[in-house]
Amino acid sequence: MKLLYQINLAFAFLLILVLSLTAVMFHYVLLDHFIEVQKKDMIQMGQSISLNLQEVGEIKALPASSVVGGAIASVAKQSLVEVDAILTDASQNILYSSLEPVQVDIQSVPILQPSALAASSSTTGTQFITAASTIPQGGTLTLLTPISKIKLIEQSLLGRLLIVLCGGVIFAFLLSLMITRKLIKPLMKLQVELKKVKGRRFSEVKLIKADGEIGDVAKSVYELAGELNKYNVIQRQFIQNASHELKTPLMSISGYAEGIRDGIFEGEQVGKGLDIIMSESSRLKNIVTEMTLLAKLDGEEEHFKPDRVSLTEWIEETIERINPVLVKNHVTITTSILPRDRGKLAIYGDQDKLMQALLNVVSNAARHARSTILIQAGIGLDGIELSIIDDGEGISEELLPHLFHRFVKGKDGETGLGLAISRAIVERCGGMISAQNRPEGGAHIRLLFPVIVQAAA
Repeated sequence: MKLLYQINLAFAFLLILVLSLTAVMFHYVLLDHFIEVQKKDMIQMGQSISLNLQEVGEIKALPASSVVGGAIASVAKQSLVEVDAILTDASQNILYSSLEPVQVDIQSVPILQPSALAASSSTTGTQFITAASTIPQGGTLTLLTPISKIKLIEQSLLGRLLIVLCGGVIFAFLLSLMITRKLIKPLMKLQVELKKVKGRRFSEVKLIKADGEIGDVAKSVYELAGELNKYNVIQRQFIQNASHELKTPLMSISGYAEGIRDGIFEGEQVGKGLDIIMSESSRLKNIVTEMTLLAKLDGEEEHFKPDRVSLTEWIEETIERINPVLVKNHVTITTSILPRDRGKLAIYGDQDKLMQALLNVVSNAARHARSTILIQAGIGLDGIELSIIDDGEGISEELLPHLFHRFVKGKDGETGLGLAISRAIVERCGGMISAQNRPEGGAHIRLLFPVIVQAAA
């Protein structure tokens, strides 16, 4: 069952339940209220009739006491429902009664105090509300009201209230249908977009406009689809570039191997062909090794062994390893680290992987620098910052946005995987890597790492 129908059915069931409970509560509350009001009215009526009877004098037996009946009837008209009266003398003889003898069979009870009393009594099959009070002549005045008449009034009022409540329930249910449909509509649209994600049609996913948490989820789905689409494109480009990079050395190896086998190459050409085969085989090995490393960095945790790494030692060891390349290219490296920061510069990561990441960046700078490379390290507002700056021609604007993607090669590049590997390693250590051109010329590669929180001793 769809969510829209489930919510509407649940709301309808809740309304019916609330209406039923409300009707039951109204029934008992109204009935108790009318009974209490009638009791109070009857007590006041008894007191009023007693005052009127003071002017009558001695009361004689019925029917001579028509004046008494008139006084009782005039006061009884003020009641909410019809009130009957029974008047008895001190000897419990009935002097006046508005009831027929067969309707009532009441056993008299002596009045202990000269005050009005209200209670409930019953005859055969009929319940009454009674109020007894003494009169100045020494008799007893008993007023009676059938509870059935009060119930009729209560049921009439309750019926009208239920009609009003039912109208309110219908209106609330229709309003809930509109509100629920408005709330569920973005979810239904979001379901369509999620089916596109399931079908790997990431580029077709649209942003669903909605408010609140649904809007946040819709935005997250849209951003997720964008990232998946970007990853999908990069993956296809990676496969295409990998195929191309692997195909080139394989063609050279295959061509020279067939030429040597068929006797096309002779003498020095054979040696040259073998050198090319060895060179391309080494290049092919490097590409496969770096591709394997990238795959491991993307998914395998056991190949990444994080530990505390001193930034100063990391830089010094990198310079020692890259020194032959620097001498060959006539490039010098200078470092700039504040003395106050030397003891604090430490990051958390795999030392061997970090060494390879920095070697890739520095060797890339050494190929493009004219004469100098500057390595700066320090603690900034965003964390530990490491900058590699060269005085070369800089990075082309077309290449700059894709510099750290796989198989993106610049001038004199080798496999196009070095900076991609550096990016993967830095990000696995919780850092970031970025590149930009300096206004005065040259490239600026910036590595940013979080500061290690020192535990209290």
